[in-house]
Amino acid sequence: MKTALVLILVVGLGVGGTAYYVIHATAEPPPRFRTATLARGDLLSTISATGTAEPEEVVDVGAQVVGRIKSLGIDPSDPQKKKTIDYGSVVEEGTILALIDDAVYKAQADQAEAALLRAKADLLQLQAKVEQARQEWKRAESLLPTKAIADADYDVALANHKVAEANLAVGQAAVRQAEAARELAKTNLDYTIIRSPVHGVIIDRRVNVGQTVVASLNAPSLFLIAKDLRRMQIWASVNEADIGRIRSGMPVRFTVDAYPGEVFHGKVAQVRLNATMTQNVVTYTVVVETDNSNLKLLPYLTANVQFEIEHRKDVLLVPNSALRWKPRPSLIAPEYRETALNVPVRAASPAKEPRERGRLWVQDGDFLRPIEVQIGPTDGTQTEVSGSELSEGMEIVIGEIRNETAGGETTNPFAPKLFRGGQKKTP
Repeated sequence: MKTALVLILVVGLGVGGTAYYVIHATAEPPPRFRTATLARGDLLSTISATGTAEPEEVVDVGAQVVGRIKSLGIDPSDPQKKKTIDYGSVVEEGTILALIDDAVYKAQADQAEAALLRAKADLLQLQAKVEQARQEWKRAESLLPTKAIADADYDVALANHKVAEANLAVGQAAVRQAEAARELAKTNLDYTIIRSPVHGVIIDRRVNVGQTVVASLNAPSLFLIAKDLRRMQIWASVNEADIGRIRSGMPVRFTVDAYPGEVFHGKVAQVRLNATMTQNVVTYTVVVETDNSNLKLLPYLTANVQFEIEHRKDVLLVPNSALRWKPRPSLIAPEYRETALNVPVRAASPAKEPRERGRLWVQDGDFLRPIEVQIGPTDGTQTEVSGSELSEGMEIVIGEIRNETAGGETTNPFAPKLFRGGQKKTP
């Protein structure tokens, strides 16, 4: 009898221990959460874009006559006067950039000068004929009253005088035409000397000695001159969703890959209305003015631009992840589950109007409780929030810490079950 009681007691303890182990071993541990402290701080809301550095004014120097490039000009910065004009040469207004072979144009100028001299000589002859015809006409006119000359002879003298005057007018026109031809020939001869129209820096040379340039309706481009590199512009491409918040005079900061870590500053000078569509994406060009007195910014560098939309001071800030995160229904307090699940999760965007409605989560005992907030601007990392239930120092839940297995690995409900030894379990 005593042995039976001991046996029953042992079996009971075994069953109870097994049940206790099964219940507690399979019970889900309480959830753990990642939190962030609601703190006050300053927030700079920006719009990001990419662009290129451009000189404020670029002059395209071309050729207005046809010919072969005989030589390039001398670089003014070379004291020995041996270095020719090239990339980076600093030139003054009137500096000779290149010379076109002028042999043909000199001959044309000489020919035009000779034609002018001949026209002037012809004009002198015509003037003499006019004077002779005038004298004969006056003589005939004085003899006409005495009938010493026939009326027909008088008419001939008068007609000769008028013809002489007409020929004189033709001769005068020929002289003016010859003078214009001479000026044209001289101008074409001057065009063989290509000069810089402005003070600036050569940023592109598109011609070599011996190359033939052909001037047509559009003058061929030989040199590009940046008028003043001490003032630069950034041409930024801004998405159509963001362009409505860009304003003239808005402060801008940007970086270039040539100087990592260095931030440059400027301001919006112009929003161009001519949109560009690339792969169904519409962008607008925004011109940013910036000082380049140190000449660090080179033409056509790629710039990463940030337009400073709004600067908020001493506001409540939360990580953006706090506005995006949504807990599992089982973690939400029962009285909030239905309403909380029906409210969409929203996060602020710098390209949209602020003060949208959003939701944060705080721990309330064993569950989570939602707090409705108004969303303000964001800098891409943090967002301004406001609401009657918010207070500085409040712990905001931003995520759940998933339970780990005994081996230290995070469990994955979608991974296949494995037997010991790594064999996949067959369902």
